[in-house]
Amino acid sequence: MAGMSTPATPAIEVRTVTDDEFTDWIRAVNVGFLRPPAVDEEYVSGLRANSDLSRIQGAFDAGRCVATFRSFAQELTTVGGAALPVSAVSGVTVTPTHRRRGLLTRMMATELAAAKERGEIASTLIAAEYPIYGRYGYGPASHITEWEIDTARAGLDPRWAAPADGGSVELVPLADAAKLGAEVFERFRPTRPGVIDRDRRWWDLTTGVVRRYDPWTEPFFAVYRTADGDPAGFVGYRADDKWSDAKLPENTATVADLIALTPGAERALWHYLCSIDWIRKVRTGRRAPDDLLPQYLPNPRAAAIVTHSDYLWLRLLDVVRVLEARTYASEGAVVLEVVDPAGLAAGRFLLETDEAGARCTPTTRSAELTLDVRELASIYLGDESVRRLLALGRVTEERAGAAARADGLFRTAGRPWCPDMF
Repeated sequence: MAGMSTPATPAIEVRTVTDDEFTDWIRAVNVGFLRPPAVDEEYVSGLRANSDLSRIQGAFDAGRCVATFRSFAQELTTVGGAALPVSAVSGVTVTPTHRRRGLLTRMMATELAAAKERGEIASTLIAAEYPIYGRYGYGPASHITEWEIDTARAGLDPRWAAPADGGSVELVPLADAAKLGAEVFERFRPTRPGVIDRDRRWWDLTTGVVRRYDPWTEPFFAVYRTADGDPAGFVGYRADDKWSDAKLPENTATVADLIALTPGAERALWHYLCSIDWIRKVRTGRRAPDDLLPQYLPNPRAAAIVTHSDYLWLRLLDVVRVLEARTYASEGAVVLEVVDPAGLAAGRFLLETDEAGARCTPTTRSAELTLDVRELASIYLGDESVRRLLALGRVTEERAGAAARADGLFRTAGRPWCPDMF
């Protein structure tokens, strides 16, 4: 009626989740990821026991959870082997009925400010969709590639029974898998930039002690041991049961996890997988784009790329500590103007590197390179080139030759690799 005002729409409240709301929060996560809303109470109980409610946010509309956001402490290996204290972001959803209302922006701003306050020097996530996170200062810092190997065309010796280096591959009982796998992984972790830590719950989920979703199929686990009996490689894989109408095997082995400390150990595990009776295809799972795998095969063309994508995204929060934490390929210096609309990592910094390490200090010197914080994240672990970003218009060279000089500093011998989803 004329003269009557329209009732105001109640504001959507964004806040941390209470213990009583945790199950409803999980249901909202399932809805956001297009999974059945019903929850497994045992799984929820296990997740709750391993969750810090102060780091879990929800958006509530009239008491109903319509958006979710979670973070947890993580360690990220940087170039040179140091473990960075970072905040891992996961469980980010917005219910379809509440899109485009700024809910993610509000939760993200709260999280990044809190992470910086906690002393976490960066934030990580796995982006389900590419366009979302750049506006929050994240940049793709590592990529993954998955191959499918046609074992019949690989050219491997069909009589192969054991590694030629005197080592061995043996199947591991489920009860021993977590212990042996963790032993290999913890030795591997400092050797590869981009790798993140694995806690006990990760191994419980991997070995079925904790079930995330049903149905769950028990993997096969195998370990490579050196001639001295030292575990130096570990693989977990599953196999399907598929036969042609002519009663010929057409089975695929799908790798869930393969970690090796040496090229010899890695070669032996791939050879083992390709030699399993009835296996016609091997899906490699998430590997680094510069993985040696195709070249382990006499016929590298037998490994066809089926997936290549960005994977780990990084958001820097403390430029000084982040840049000082890694090692560099050469001695030199460069002045970086870091642009950060959120104000969390903006500034002008002098990076100086030598054999003793790196020093990064705020400076009033003239900038030599200007770049957004997301572009600095992309080059940080060595996955991107400054000169490529310059060609794309994402870096501004304020002084001729600065891009080439920066590439000389940030260059790495291999590309970073994050094998794990979180």
